[in-house]
Amino acid sequence: MVEVPDLLREVHEWTGFADQFTHVRTGDVPQNVAAMLAGVLADGTNLGPKRMAGASKGISARQIGWMRSFHTRSNTYRAAQAAVTDAHTRHPHSQIWGEGRTASSDGQFFRASDRAARRGDINLHYGSEPGTKFYSGLSDQYGYYSILPISPTESEAVYVLDGLFDHDTILEIEELFTDTGGASDHVFALFCLIGRRFSPRLRNIKDRKFHTFEKADSYPTLANHIGAPINTALIMEHWDELLRLAASIMTRAVAPSTILKWCSSSKSSELAKALRELGRIERTMFMIEWYSSTALRRRCQAGLNKGEAAHKLKRAVFFHERGEIHDRSFDSQAFRASGLNLVVSAIVHWNTVYLSRATAHLRQQGRHIPDELLKHVSPLSWEHINLTGIYSWDAEQQMPDGFRELRFPGRNLRAA
Repeated sequence: MVEVPDLLREVHEWTGFADQFTHVRTGDVPQNVAAMLAGVLADGTNLGPKRMAGASKGISARQIGWMRSFHTRSNTYRAAQAAVTDAHTRHPHSQIWGEGRTASSDGQFFRASDRAARRGDINLHYGSEPGTKFYSGLSDQYGYYSILPISPTESEAVYVLDGLFDHDTILEIEELFTDTGGASDHVFALFCLIGRRFSPRLRNIKDRKFHTFEKADSYPTLANHIGAPINTALIMEHWDELLRLAASIMTRAVAPSTILKWCSSSKSSELAKALRELGRIERTMFMIEWYSSTALRRRCQAGLNKGEAAHKLKRAVFFHERGEIHDRSFDSQAFRASGLNLVVSAIVHWNTVYLSRATAHLRQQGRHIPDELLKHVSPLSWEHINLTGIYSWDAEQQMPDGFRELRFPGRNLRAA
């Protein structure tokens, strides 16, 4: 099995992601790369720096603590994430899964321990225990670009747009898939204004109303499915302000979640109502296309399935302390979330590189392997990776050409 410290070291040698954790004062890259990687793994596996030092060979708690104090920040985590995701996006094999133009976003719930219970909130959808949700975005190439800890009682729709603008990767997402929790009329409107496509999988879509410019009586056959008419006068009156909202998001002057929280408040203004009216137009057009387009429904389901499969890998990596959040502060939880995203992204990229090498070897042997079949081979497997045990950071792997040797069935049978 591949040891996870060796995997992280290999991915760093390919991408240089550990060098993105620059010193807070000098801007220098980490001198002790092994300690930096150990700190990332401590966050990603939920083990924590002190216990990671106790479970490691060749790394002390002081070394990990130094790296965490002077090199680990939210912006350095984001830069490291961009280094791995960009390398994965540029890899030829990732083009088989998609062009990096579509993505899905979803929240994953993690329980809070007794110590962090005050920081967690209770959502009965996830049971009677408090916890936190990690809301993340995943491209169609299995590349993560954002993650954010949020309260499980908050609406995911508020944070749908944050991930699209709060990342440093080269991904340019044109279409985003979410489930019902990430959808609202205000989100539909903002996606329209910024020139992106929003494609949520709406639950109970048959019970949702269409909205037209005329009254429902103008469409006798569909009268029972049509709600209040669109207030076009309100949209036209506030059109310039709506464009300013879009410009504020595009220039990153204001976080989209700030705008959406304001729109959803009980004291929302006429501008928020105008945004909702525009969203009703977009949602109606989307619902018509959803009913009539099988390709749209399949594309949306395929995008969401990738996110659900990635949740299983995250759950497998974030296994220490029974997968419970022990941190009380938002910053500490954000480090946990960022470390988890980074470790999972490293596993995905490592799998992609060796899937490509295995495919190339089989094709050289005369095997016909079409890309149409390869796109169904996911890079989210972890059965061959040892995530537990004693972590050895001073072991050297003999790899003459920079890669491990492939495992050949015939050779393994002879060895057995």
